[in-house]
Amino acid sequence: MSDITLSSAVRANLNTLQQTASFMSDVQNKLATGKKVNSALDNPSNFFTASGLQSRANDLGTLLDDMGQSVQTIKAADDGITAITKLVESAKAKANQALQTGSQYERKEFAAQYNELLTQIEDVAKDAGYKGKNLLAGTGNDLRTIFNEDSTSKLDVSAVDYTDTTLSTGLNLSDLTEGQGGATAFNLSGGKTTITLTGADGALNSSSTLNESTAISTTTTLEFTNVESSTPTLIGTTVSNGASVQDLVDSLNATEGVRAEFDESNGELTIYSNQDFLISDTDTTATTALTIGSAASVNASALTSGSSLTDSGSFKVGDTITLTDGNNYELGSFEVEASSTVDDLNTFINDFNGVSSTFSGGRISVTSDTDLTINSSRDGTNNTDFGSEDFAATTNGSFSIAAQADSGFATDNDINRTISKLNNALGNLRTQASEFGTNLSIVENRQDFTRSLINTLEEGAGKLTLADTNEEGANLLALQTRQQLASTSLSFASQADQNVLRLF
Repeated sequence: MSDITLSSAVRANLNTLQQTASFMSDVQNKLATGKKVNSALDNPSNFFTASGLQSRANDLGTLLDDMGQSVQTIKAADDGITAITKLVESAKAKANQALQTGSQYERKEFAAQYNELLTQIEDVAKDAGYKGKNLLAGTGNDLRTIFNEDSTSKLDVSAVDYTDTTLSTGLNLSDLTEGQGGATAFNLSGGKTTITLTGADGALNSSSTLNESTAISTTTTLEFTNVESSTPTLIGTTVSNGASVQDLVDSLNATEGVRAEFDESNGELTIYSNQDFLISDTDTTATTALTIGSAASVNASALTSGSSLTDSGSFKVGDTITLTDGNNYELGSFEVEASSTVDDLNTFINDFNGVSSTFSGGRISVTSDTDLTINSSRDGTNNTDFGSEDFAATTNGSFSIAAQADSGFATDNDINRTISKLNNALGNLRTQASEFGTNLSIVENRQDFTRSLINTLEEGAGKLTLADTNEEGANLLALQTRQQLASTSLSFASQADQNVLRLF
């Protein structure tokens, strides 16, 4: 092709067409890529400056994603605090309800519900995590959010521990233990025997001397013998000293586990006892003892559920049995009547919430979830007959049951202390919610700022590298026009050379 010789006019037009085609190629590339600088060859300064801006924008874009995840983590913790606050308010309501009643059992029930709310508080705190990070779970859950490429700008959010309500670093609530009941039993085994004291003129009265009885000699000293232990208990009533029937009754009533009553209308001496006893006199020359032909025996056979309470040595008609808890809250009272049976007493005790009673083998066994005192009174004073050696803790006609564990709401002071802690907990929750709110605001503001900065960086990079499509479109149109004109001009130049052929 180099051997072909073109005229200067043709060659000039051909060069113009080649340049136009090259320009059109550049313009078409700019329009296709949207950039006027596609490589360092196009404009080294603009290319590398734009690359730096775009790289920073990409780095900030990665950090922007991390900020979005931090926002979600803080929101999850804030949702948890909102739920916990409602639970704490419910726990406070339960404590106030407990404060309105004096019953230890009802307070125990409120304490159990309160404990369940504490459990739910801990569960909510454990479930408030996001992608393995939980700001309510304490150690190991602190959150760090980085705002710039070299990590010099950052925010640290410290985690709190609400997963254990007993921790001083958490809500600082007491973990109240549900009360466990104590138990005791009292022996209702007992029987009675009736001895008729008669003299020459008929039945004796309470002021009659014992030696007026046809059954007692004038030199008798009476003994009260515990058959089970075979250890004689000397009553110490000597007939020759002029002891009266009332002296004998008083002496018997002073003996533990024994109660005696004397009916002057018929001379009957009735003796009640929780154990088998034998009454005899020491006058071996006497042909009779307290009853004709044999010593007087008090047979303390075990009572049945249908036995009368008055057959026991512990009760008589008119006695009042009262149940009170540790707060001196009276559960109820039971008055012994002539028709009252062992089953009536057992049913009375068993009817109260938190108290259960069973009767077996002559014993009433009582269990109570709370502190309980069972008292028996007689004629306005304590019934001292109600106090056998079988009682767990007897004092002047009453015995008490101590619960093995306190519910935590037993006293007003306990509840008021808990309410005070709940108020502190609510204050701590509100403070922590405010702190999380501040942190969330910071991260969201930095998120918005970073998003704007990325746009600024990308816009700056674009100004250095992006093509003006309107301008490039106009350039392409101009080049197309130039190409057409150049083609026409080349055609004219070729026609000038063809004129030589006409000479031939």
